[in-house]
Amino acid sequence: MAQDNQMNGAEAMVRMLEAQGVTHIFGLCGDTTLPFYDAMRGLDHGITHVLTRDERAAAYMADGFSRVTGRVGVCEGPSGGGATYILPGLIEANESSYAVLAITTDISVGSYGKFPLTEVDQDALMRPLTKYNTVIKQAAHIPRMVRAAFRAMTSGRAGAAHLGLPYDIQYDSVDPSDVWGDMVFSAYPAHPGAPEAARVAAATEALLTAERPLIVCGGGVIISGACAALARIADRLDIAVATSISGKGSLSDDHPQSLGVVGSNGGTPETWEMMQDADLVLFLGCRAGSTTTSRWTAPKPGTRVLHIDSDPMVIGANYPTEVGVVGDLRLALDAMNAVLDGKADLPQFGGAARVAGIKARKFARFQKLASSAETPMRPERLIDALNRLLPEQSVVVSDPGTSCPYYNAFGHRPKAGRSFITNRAHGALGYALGASIGAWFGRPDAKVVAMMGDGSFGFTCGELETAVRYNVPVTFIVLSNASYGWIKASQKDDKGGRYYNVDFGRTDNAKVAEGFGVKSWTVEDPADLERVLQAALAHEGPTLIDVMCQALEESDAPVMRWMG
Repeated sequence: MAQDNQMNGAEAMVRMLEAQGVTHIFGLCGDTTLPFYDAMRGLDHGITHVLTRDERAAAYMADGFSRVTGRVGVCEGPSGGGATYILPGLIEANESSYAVLAITTDISVGSYGKFPLTEVDQDALMRPLTKYNTVIKQAAHIPRMVRAAFRAMTSGRAGAAHLGLPYDIQYDSVDPSDVWGDMVFSAYPAHPGAPEAARVAAATEALLTAERPLIVCGGGVIISGACAALARIADRLDIAVATSISGKGSLSDDHPQSLGVVGSNGGTPETWEMMQDADLVLFLGCRAGSTTTSRWTAPKPGTRVLHIDSDPMVIGANYPTEVGVVGDLRLALDAMNAVLDGKADLPQFGGAARVAGIKARKFARFQKLASSAETPMRPERLIDALNRLLPEQSVVVSDPGTSCPYYNAFGHRPKAGRSFITNRAHGALGYALGASIGAWFGRPDAKVVAMMGDGSFGFTCGELETAVRYNVPVTFIVLSNASYGWIKASQKDDKGGRYYNVDFGRTDNAKVAEGFGVKSWTVEDPADLERVLQAALAHEGPTLIDVMCQALEESDAPVMRWMG
């Protein structure tokens, strides 16, 4: 280990991460990481390194950690296969606007072009997936490149960054006086941009002239900490608030103006009524993409559109926009509230009454299904049990498969904020298991529950060993129906039930989990679910429940194109 005045590149990387406020690194060892690991071992830095079993899961852990903390999540892996495996988590975080840094060590700069083992052009590989990307060629550049990565990840629209760290420069010397960080960029949004006052005023005036307005929130509301400002607008104008999947939690589900998720995944015919009927839609931190708008079928042509977002590229991308406001959501909604403060006799749009009627109809239908004793078990029964049994301080993580539309539509969280996580940008299977572990490291005082299909479970079940090794008290719930259910349901709907290569053999997932040391149960009888779920939630270590679940193609899943 070098002396303090003779720092090498690997030590400089560790010290730079420490200087930027990093508390956890999720990653997997390799030949090219030897000096980096030796520096982590030898230095007194206060960073917890979590050894994973797969680089994909390491990136998902960093993503889950970032989502629940609002801080940069860090993952690392070796050259070659490690760099390629870490990609799915990077692109998901980048497109979902969460700050995740991937450090992939690399072959020596001196061996570039000589066909060494694990050579890959990491710079070209990562460039289209990240907001900031570089392979560091000189050890002296490490401090400035780390600072640049943190600035990029946390400023404006948050995103992912990649730093390649070649093997040989990890041994080269770095000037310790250049090793310093800026804690402003340890969390996001850093330096939030204020909106133009005239545009905020114009958007507010336009909103007040509507007859049947609807606010639709994306993940930007929660990321920016704008939930309280949003609630104030909803209350004082009595305006209904819907969300995208990523925006779930923008308002408490108990808030009288909280309509819930709209769109093709997790939206229902009841909530869709307000999207179709609105004469004005205000998008907040929402891209108005295919899922939220059910492939742009609503807002309908002629509907007035207002849009506030930190990213100017999304405003007007899909709809003619009457007023667009570029700025941080919290600052923009605070400014909108300030405009409303100066007005008397504010209009009341009747949102609470309409929302109450819609939710009464939606949940009456849900409760009939949730109380069913049929087998295999209906997914609604599981969601209902979670709604009743989860403590207030909880985080629910879902893979994009069977559990996702059900929890989006019917999952209930009593407080605003980030208490639900799913990977909606690219929807890779295997996300929830790793992301839930990362979420627990970020919020260890919360009860974390991860839901996934048995197809997803097969992708990353090796990380159960990680959960056991660190005694991570996540409750994993596997919805088992021995198929890639979303695709099978799509084959039923789109291809007239011509099923092809979507089924696989039934696995005893509880026994698999027991083999890793996880306390596990199998539930086939719906009458046993509540008792088992209570036991799993109360257990102090990791737990898994394998639920024999109705096949998605046989259900009433809240997916718009399957419900028509």
